Amino acid sequence: MSNSFVVAALYQFTTLDDFRSLQKPLLTTMLSLDIKGTLLLAHEGINGTVAGTQASIDKLLDWIRSDTRLANLDAKFSYDDSIPFYRTRVKLKKEIVSMNVENIDPLNSSGTYVKPKDWNVLISDPDVVLVDTRNDYESAIGTFKNSMIPNTTSFREFPDYSTNELSNFKQRKVAMFCTGGIRCEKSTAYLKQQGFEEVYHLQGGILKYLEDVPESESLWEGECFVFDNRVTVNHALEKGSYDQCHACRLPITVEDKKSEKYCQGVSCPSCYNKKSDVKQMRFKEREKQVQLAKQRGEPHIGSAVKQVAAKNKVKKNLAKRS
Repeated sequence: MSNSFVVAALYQFTTLDDFRSLQKPLLTTMLSLDIKGTLLLAHEGINGTVAGTQASIDKLLDWIRSDTRLANLDAKFSYDDSIPFYRTRVKLKKEIVSMNVENIDPLNSSGTYVKPKDWNVLISDPDVVLVDTRNDYESAIGTFKNSMIPNTTSFREFPDYSTNELSNFKQRKVAMFCTGGIRCEKSTAYLKQQGFEEVYHLQGGILKYLEDVPESESLWEGECFVFDNRVTVNHALEKGSYDQCHACRLPITVEDKKSEKYCQGVSCPSCYNKKSDVKQMRFKEREKQVQLAKQRGEPHIGSAVKQVAAKNKVKKNLAKRS
């Protein structure tokens, strides 16, 4: 692999009663290793995507897994020639993936895992109901053939979708997939709670499938949306062909950029005329500053100043300890 940076998507459902106290040491560790990206901590576990060199990612994973509660941390890897994040953040959340439904316990009631090597056989069965649990803009870029597409704009909408569209399939095999596996942990647990008998999900998600299954044998069609500056990855887990609208954050194609509704950093066909005049002016000023920073060969100040200050603080703390 020629790309020099590793992008690690990771999660684990576990019980972290002290998750608030983990925020500072985790952030300190990430900054000391020059790792960028965002990790979420909640009572129910950890989730997020980070990037750095292979050595730094290995050290971070070792550090996280040294906590016995996180020893089974799931991680999928893809690659890029630059780090696709601007900041390093650790956020405290109510949920590490938000479904907004009480008493869902993936630790005890999620669906049956299906390894990527076994996935093709399962979803080729005509009696299996195949469901893409992701949002509409993700499914539009790529999915598995013959998938049911919920066309939701948020994972919080999935419970209503399942009630309205899946309730007649409780006696059928239901197979579900998502980007890295975490949304399926909750969605399959929810379906089982609702009385579905046989629920399966792709272990490790689409990213693990693309990693393990040769393209010549793949049933995946299109590219996979990822939540970082690469926007999408192809079957080789390298940066795909899509760009991103920096106003609405949705993926855009070369054709979208030719539209009269596209203005770099301000609007695209999906969000044109959907932002207030105040927001549009703010987007235009931000884009102006971004371009000026590029001309000077500098990072955009809005994405760099806080990061530098945080790293300097960590270095000072480490120096005091030594």
